[in-house]
Formats: sequence, structure tokens, C-alpha cells
Amino acid sequence: MKQLAFFKKWDFSQRKAFWAVISVAVAILIYFLGILPLVEAKKKAEEEIVLKGRVLLRYEEYLKNRKTIEEELDLTLKVHETVQLRLLTGGNPQLGAANLQEIVKKTSEKNNIAIRSFRILEPKEINVYSKISLQIDFNPMNSMLGLGQFIYDIENHEKDLMISEMDLLVSNPRMPSNIQGSMVISGLMKGVKTKEKGKEG
Repeated sequence: MKQLAFFKKWDFSQRKAFWAVISVAVAILIYFLGILPLVEAKKKAEEEIVLKGRVLLRYEEYLKNRKTIEEELDLTLKVHETVQLRLLTGGNPQLGAANLQEIVKKTSEKNNIAIRSFRILEPKEINVYSKISLQIDFNPMNSMLGLGQFIYDIENHEKDLMISEMDLLVSNPRMPSNIQGSMVISGLMKGVKTKEKGKEG
């Protein structure tokens, strides 16, 4: 009888341990399959909420500053358009030089200056621009006024032109107003390298 009671007692303890192990296993499964995914989902949702909140704040800041941003953009575009209008036209230095030559020719005719020769100089790259230069030699003239007006018209042309070199000669000392000489007139155009980069982009 004592042995039977012992076996019953041992069998009960074994079953109790078995169910304890099962309970622990079930608890672990519930944690990993149920609770842990919920915690991670909650954490991910909180992170998304924070991220969306930041995006909304940036959007609100943009809406507040929208008018200022648009005004600055309009001003930048206007400045860019103004700069483009002051550049020589043409897709390459040869066309830019032809545009410059035409401007100089019209200005010289307007001021009765007879140009003897035109010579296109080598273009120079200056940052995003190409400097186009044209050397002109003009015949003797009897009027300083015409030469002065020609220089003024070139320097104040709608295109951004400049006289970078000037060599004047009085051929007859008795007639100081009789002047001949040469000058280099330069203008800017959009750089060829800049255009190539724009096409590649």
C-alpha cells in the first residue's frame, strides 16, 4: 500500500511538472507570436506618427513661408532673364562673334565711323561664360564727337559690352581731331561647357 501511495505521489508530481513545462512553452509562444509583434507594431506606428508629424511641420513652415519663397523665386527668375538678355546670342563662339560684329557694325554706321577691318579674337572661358572679343581698325575721322558717341553707345548697349583695349593715333599733329586707331570690343555669352553639361543632364 505504501508503494502504491508513493507511485501515485510521484505520478502526480510528474504530471504537475509536465503541465508546468507546457504552460511555460505556451506563455513563450504567446509572447513571441502575440505580444512581441504587437509591441513592435506599436513602436513602428509611433515612429511613423513622429515622422509624419515632422513632415507636417515642414509643410506648415513651407505654407507660412510660401509667399516669401515664391517672391524670391520670381526675383531670381527675373534677374536670370535680365542677365540672359544682356548676353550675346548664339549657340557657339562663332555665332556669338557674328552677333557682336553686327552690333558694332550698326553702331559704327550710326556714328559715321568707317571701320577698315574686323578681327575675331580667341574666345576666353570665364566661369560659366565665354568672353567674345572683336578687334576693329577704323579709318581717320574728323570728329571727336562721333568717336565719343560710338564709345558711349558701345559701353551702354543693351548687351553687356565693354571696350577692353583702345589704341588711338593722331596722324597729323596740326589736325588733332583727325584720329584713327583700333580697339577691342568684348561681350559675354553663355559658356559652351555649361551648355554641354546642360545637355548631358
